[in-house]
Amino acid sequence: MKNVETVTGPIPVDKLGKTLIHEHFIFGYPGFQGDVTLGPFKEEEFLEAAIAVARQMQSFGVQTVVDPTPNECGRDPLFLKKVSEATGLQIICATGYYYEGEGAPPYFKFRQALGTAEEEIYEMFKKEISEGIAGTGVKPGIIKLASSKDQITEYEKMFFRAAARVQKETGIVILTHTQEGTMGPDQARMLIELGADPSKIIIGHMCGNTNPEYHKEVMDQGVRIGFDRFGIQGMVGAPFDQERVATLMDLLDAGYEDQILLAHDSVNIWLGRPPIMNEQVMKIMENWHPGHIFENILPTLRENGVTETQIDKMLGRNAEALFTGAPSKVF
Repeated sequence: MKNVETVTGPIPVDKLGKTLIHEHFIFGYPGFQGDVTLGPFKEEEFLEAAIAVARQMQSFGVQTVVDPTPNECGRDPLFLKKVSEATGLQIICATGYYYEGEGAPPYFKFRQALGTAEEEIYEMFKKEISEGIAGTGVKPGIIKLASSKDQITEYEKMFFRAAARVQKETGIVILTHTQEGTMGPDQARMLIELGADPSKIIIGHMCGNTNPEYHKEVMDQGVRIGFDRFGIQGMVGAPFDQERVATLMDLLDAGYEDQILLAHDSVNIWLGRPPIMNEQVMKIMENWHPGHIFENILPTLRENGVTETQIDKMLGRNAEALFTGAPSKVF
């Protein structure tokens, strides 16, 4: 049985158990470091909050969480390690960068202009995977990639090319961000054409699109997808959960149960100032937390005839297959 890296070290893939494939313990948009009006990072306070979130997840039987926070968005492997050590929750972290519109610090854009960026991105991925992150000894278990709405920019393509190259050499899983329900088929196609293993690719945030044919176009390439934004509604182009459920039911009825994984893309601690939402948006977003799937979505799925076997796949067995590199069903 193959191993996967967690923030406390490698574990056998068959020990993943119930898994949430996409949640963020801490996250900040690049630039948060300069907004110091709230004072320095409050590690003790934030650690207490993160431990409470981890225990909430565990109360629903979750054993593993993938935290794909990009490098420039506040990724903190030692913080995650402390959460894992305090609770026993298995946490998988990432190496990777966010999409250009909400990431793209000038660092690699400047180096792109110099013509050195892509090779340096490859070196960064490879070193973090093989040696650990910044001397911490913590190794990422995935590469995080992201693309913009309706396009994969030239900046973003550097990361895709570097990631495919590294994956061919290391076998690491690639997990992506798609923006507002676009570019899923294109991401999968690009990575596969670059030589990446489709069985170790998961295209994220696919539930931003409610057209089942869009999802089938992605999964028919042999990759897996994330229905991983439950609770995010009416913002960033996101549909409502009832629309996600209807789309998911169509895909399950069509036989795609082995290729879908579930999560919330929750942000549990914001670096810098947390977002301020008006009362209407707060009401719409009130279920954006790591318990929502278990408290609200699973009962709805069961009422619609989804079996426990199918649920176990989307919250565990499909994650095991992803990290093992087991080929998914291709139609």
